[in-house]
Amino acid sequence: MTPLRGIALKIVSVVLFVIMSALIKAASEIPTGEAVFFRSFFALPVILVWLLWRGDLSAGLRVQRPSLHFLRGIVGVSAMGLNFAALGYLPLPEVTALGYAAPLLTVVFAAFLLGEKVRLFRLSAVGTGIFGVGLVMWPLLTVSEVSDMVLLGILCVMGSAVLRALVQIHIRRMVQSEQTSAIVFYFSLTSTVLSLLTLPFGWVMPDMREAALLVGAGLIGGVAQICLTSAYRGAEAALLAPFDYASILFAILIGYLVFAEVPTPLMLLGSAVVIASGVAIILRERYLGLKRNKARPTMTPQG
Repeated sequence: MTPLRGIALKIVSVVLFVIMSALIKAASEIPTGEAVFFRSFFALPVILVWLLWRGDLSAGLRVQRPSLHFLRGIVGVSAMGLNFAALGYLPLPEVTALGYAAPLLTVVFAAFLLGEKVRLFRLSAVGTGIFGVGLVMWPLLTVSEVSDMVLLGILCVMGSAVLRALVQIHIRRMVQSEQTSAIVFYFSLTSTVLSLLTLPFGWVMPDMREAALLVGAGLIGGVAQICLTSAYRGAEAALLAPFDYASILFAILIGYLVFAEVPTPLMLLGSAVVIASGVAIILRERYLGLKRNKARPTMTPQG
């Protein structure tokens, strides 16, 4: 697979994840735990077919440390649930933009939990990015009457960003012993089972429209996950990472066309600041990685 194809798959995954979020938002009358169940359960057959097609089913079902998958499932399903809940309270572009706090927080957590060195450049970029997140939130908090729903939505999406950052740290540890295909499969399986724990808290029977939206979200989410995983087989993470931020363009477009959500100037400015900070961190890491590779001594053949 060429890097260009990897980039194409990454962009496809970004678009599909935004569409998935839009479907969940359109079915926001459904309890969050029930939405998580549909998203997770209907992604499973898509993932299983993908593993069979690749001849990777045995690796996808084999685990070395089940406890790591269970912990990833708990944190990941909590992040998903909070994000889905936020979609019911806030416009789609705002949820997307505030979610960009996750990669910034990953840098901070990597320093504290993994002992990674974080120099002034990255700290400055993270600080600037958090300022951008504040700009996105400002219009939501400065209206004449801030509703409890808006505040709850902000808390949900920021809580989701924190948990998603912790998931990224956890996955860095998991890949040392676990196959990527196993991580993908068992997350969907674990989140399906865990979402059933919310059954006593008010699940409802969806009508035909809501059922179609939820099943579509699950199927599209499964395909998006496969595209994302496949993208990293064709290109380096540092090359693909900036394309995550293309999601704001599609979120704004879908938000406007489907939900009549008009982004505020401050929201657009804040998004630009967060994106610039994230891209700066990515480019800096890529530069340092290339520098480290050049500094490594080359091995010359003997004899």
